[in-house]
Amino acid sequence: MTDQQKEQLIKLVLLLNKWNKAYNLTSVRDPMEMLVKHILDSVVVSPHLQGKHFIDVGTGPGLPGLPLAIVNPNKHFVLLDSLGKRISFIRNAIRELGLDNVEAVLSRVEEYHPEQPFDGVLSRAFASLKDMTDWCQHLPKQDGYFYALKGLYHQEEVEELSEKFTIQQVIRLQVPELIGERHLVIAK
Repeated sequence: MTDQQKEQLIKLVLLLNKWNKAYNLTSVRDPMEMLVKHILDSVVVSPHLQGKHFIDVGTGPGLPGLPLAIVNPNKHFVLLDSLGKRISFIRNAIRELGLDNVEAVLSRVEEYHPEQPFDGVLSRAFASLKDMTDWCQHLPKQDGYFYALKGLYHQEEVEELSEKFTIQQVIRLQVPELIGERHLVIAK
């Protein structure tokens, strides 16, 4: 990671902290905690992303999309959320951080129909695996993946999946300084 990327990640935390006071974007109030629970928690997924074109559904205040876009300037991210205040925050962050590989979209996921499908569909704390795959099945390419960022890994969630989806991998993530489990579930 370059010094510029580290500065952008820190600036993102400061923006999140500033906007959070007015817009209540996240329940995490302490900037140091935001760095661990939001930024590092998002960035650890980076090595597992395959492809160039991603959508982050139910992105909230841009998580994991914004941190991933910062550390992957060669990949393109669409950040989708149905709440205007979150998209306003993201658009402002894109401007302030000088990111040219991110697009913010205000829409419900079922109503969003992109011109081209994605290499990967990301979600963090968005929905169950079944809901994510059902609601977003029109978004990935034929050989694209679903990347679900989860806390604890629940086998029951996997068993609820429609038969047309298969779990490719479950990766236990190591987030520096974070107490609690994190998993990345990759489905196809």
